Amino acid sequence: MYKLSVYEKAMPGHIGWKEKLTAAKEAGYDGVELSVDESDERLSRLDWSATQRLDLLRASRETGVRLPSLCLSGHRRYPLGSRDPETVRRGMAILEKAVRLAGDLGIRLIQLAGYDVYYEPSAPDTAARFAENLQHAVSIAAADGVTLGLETMETPFMNTTKKAMTHIRRVKSPYLQLYPDIGNITNAVPDAVRDLQSGQGHIAAAHLKETRPGVYRDLYYGEGEVDFQAAIRELLRQGVRLYTAEFWYREGTDWRRELSRARTFLQERFTEAEA
Repeated sequence: MYKLSVYEKAMPGHIGWKEKLTAAKEAGYDGVELSVDESDERLSRLDWSATQRLDLLRASRETGVRLPSLCLSGHRRYPLGSRDPETVRRGMAILEKAVRLAGDLGIRLIQLAGYDVYYEPSAPDTAARFAENLQHAVSIAAADGVTLGLETMETPFMNTTKKAMTHIRRVKSPYLQLYPDIGNITNAVPDAVRDLQSGQGHIAAAHLKETRPGVYRDLYYGEGEVDFQAAIRELLRQGVRLYTAEFWYREGTDWRRELSRARTFLQERFTEAEA
């Protein structure tokens, strides 16, 4: 009783949505997580026309593959804690547009990157500014019935569930929850399961990503050190039922085969966790 989506970037960027959704379905996934990262190309998705939004929605309906979540990593470039007022303004505009896009596409959950800043030094003032703007962002999302899920990142500001929970407790809104990245947590603490326990009752979904010390991305499953079985067992115990396989397409590889291989790998970990 769980759903497993695949991160959009596990597939080539040049192929169309119908092909992406069909490939995900053929590999056994229930959904595809939409990416809005810091690139101009993907940020432009926030300004899609009504026709473009309907085309994606139609492709989702025709294939039967859902769009349950949106990974909003564009705030790496326009962080909510920046010292530059224009950067913050752009960051808040991105958040508002993402909420509207999610509403139009039937997406219920936006994964929000847990960065106060990224390309500038983190400090008490950037942390305070992030906290203030996060409160406003949650109000925007709540008005459209969209949940924001804080992602545990690779930087010290919010690399654990325990750190993310300080914001959950402060904001106290049903529309701000957690969307932890299991791989990032594994690199941050000696006991990922114990850290996940600190988010009991507030974890809306989880990214299942492979990592090893010092390496946070571009690994296939089995190339890192994440104990997926233990993490999944704890998440299932907490009632978490929405998961995303996060990995990246490698140019020149048989990406369809990798989609299927990743699905098989994670299915085995779920079976072991449920035993």
